[in-house]
Amino acid sequence: MENVVINGIEYEPVKNRPAGTRAVVVVDRGWIFAGDVTRENGRIRLDRAVWLFRWESVGFDGVIADPKSENVDIRPMPNGVDLPEGAEIFLVPVDDSWGL
Repeated sequence: MENVVINGIEYEPVKNRPAGTRAVVVVDRGWIFAGDVTRENGRIRLDRAVWLFRWESVGFDGVIADPKSENVDIRPMPNGVDLPEGAEIFLVPVDDSWGL
């Protein structure tokens, strides 16, 4: 895809976007999970799920870039996560092994 101009602003296509279905999902009330995303019947299912429990001094972008940092606490969710679609605030696509 080539660049697109909307209202005089030029936009470029996203480069290096991960190809899989894994994403970090920020949901209401401050919860942050990651997993392989499936959407069905108004629900969001996360398989191979993890809970982004805590991080310090690296910022959210630092967590996305390096989830294995000693400043990041990620905990497994062995039964996956099932959310109502309306709880999603935003998601960040990540590579297929993020947080595992």
